[in-house]
Amino acid sequence: MRISKTFLAISLLVANMAVSAESKPIDIVVHRSPTCTCCGKWLEHLKENNFNVEDIVTNDVQSIKDKYGVTREMASCHTAIVDGYVVEGHVPANDIKTLLKAKPKVVGIAVPGMVNGSPGMEMGETKDPYKVMSFDRENHAKVFNSYEGTQ
Repeated sequence: MRISKTFLAISLLVANMAVSAESKPIDIVVHRSPTCTCCGKWLEHLKENNFNVEDIVTNDVQSIKDKYGVTREMASCHTAIVDGYVVEGHVPANDIKTLLKAKPKVVGIAVPGMVNGSPGMEMGETKDPYKVMSFDRENHAKVFNSYEGTQ
């Protein structure tokens, strides 16, 4: 069976378009305190996973949390906005990508607190178990993903 040059060229073009669509960086705006060192490590995690990070350093991160409806139960050390969603705390990049693909009707996702072993909070080989939570405007929270710890 012979494949025409036109068919082959179109197939290669479609394949290249699919690859470039996947490789396009994801824009995210991160609001963080100037004194927090773990936030910088989380930013590096995002950059390593194809995110284009706008880093906004502020002494009033709480006003950002208030503006976007991040409750005390969901709060962590930094707040990010990506495609209209809130990402609170040390959420793994792959969970953010899953959120953006699924487009659930939630305000955002969060890793409440500062969990040892979450991205940016690595401290040796030990990792604590943690949950990535989704939350909506009515403050309903559900498990979005969970991670087992290592001892």
